[in-house]
Amino acid sequence: QVQLVESGGGLVQAGDSLRLSCTVSARGFSRYPLGWFRQAPGQEREFVAAITWSASNIYYSDSVKGRFAISRDDAKNTVYLQMNSLKPEDTAVYYCAVQLYNSAALTSPVSYDYWGQGTQVTVSS
Repeated sequence: QVQLVESGGGLVQAGDSLRLSCTVSARGFSRYPLGWFRQAPGQEREFVAAITWSASNIYYSDSVKGRFAISRDDAKNTVYLQMNSLKPEDTAVYYCAVQLYNSAALTSPVSYDYWGQGTQVTVSS
């Protein structure tokens, strides 16, 4: 059973920073691509960032490029999302996900096989 557990969300002010963590219980963690998505109330789940094995490729949505950074620590089976210069429009539930069984585009939520429970990030103006 693969499990993902996120942490690090919270309530911050615009311009602040947060770091989200996601620990994955999966054998062979280092081989798998990982992604972060977010979902605001009434909206579809939105791609934020993704990282392939050995961090050989990293992808960001245009809305977070230059402000957010995804990284992974394979020794800890953990993926991180460093979020800087937060804006009120970044408010959402943030989810991490792992792709185990296919090689589809990492920017699409349907490409991922397991998801965390989500962590709330709220940015006040």
